Amino acid sequence: MTNYTLSKETRDKYMAVATPTIATALFKRGLRNQFIQDVRPLSSKKANMVGQAFTLRYIPAREDLNQIEVFKNPSHPQRAAVEQCPPGCVLVMDSRKDARAASAGSILISRLQVRGVVGVVTDGGFRDSPEIAELEIRAYHNRPSAPTNLTLNQALDINVPIGCGDVAVWPGDVLVGDNEGVMVIPAHLAEEIADETVEMTAYEDFVLEKVQNGATIIGLYPATSDAPRIEFAEWRKKNGR
Repeated sequence: MTNYTLSKETRDKYMAVATPTIATALFKRGLRNQFIQDVRPLSSKKANMVGQAFTLRYIPAREDLNQIEVFKNPSHPQRAAVEQCPPGCVLVMDSRKDARAASAGSILISRLQVRGVVGVVTDGGFRDSPEIAELEIRAYHNRPSAPTNLTLNQALDINVPIGCGDVAVWPGDVLVGDNEGVMVIPAHLAEEIADETVEMTAYEDFVLEKVQNGATIIGLYPATSDAPRIEFAEWRKKNGR
């Protein structure tokens, strides 16, 4: 749990950085396992997903406790998560890396979108995946899955620490998703990682331009002498970066 609140300024910074850049910044701090494994976007979109985690945990279903009638309960954890996940946040589901049954479908994901939730992530699968792919909300899963979650997974807890794709996710952690996948940023590091990755992105854009014009990467990437740093400073002034 965290009392951290993601500011608009920090959110905007993450909108302009890529997950590999974030991974490198976290690696410098000893965090090696923050990229959610085997989770992919349902569709490519222009804008990043940036928001704090609101979590849902599934456990293996027990047949006598996980019949269709459980959805009559308005406090059912899956339904409660959809109705309680705050606007601007990301609903993250621990589906035990099991995509044989769906974590949710297009109706629930549409409800999240209408409520202002910016993204949804599961290490399981979604049903109605073609329809979800057409929504504005960013959605990430392992693969399509038609069967209801009731067949294999039992929703148990909301807004508790979970594992998603072999990554620990605490409520309030910052998630950034692009067209490659999703990074999990511990809340207490969110602002400094945002600042650093904005700087890293500017330098990487400078390097890419140099390389595309024929420059060698030796001494340039990473910068191992003053010459590229001086040239980068001039490039930033010229390009307003």
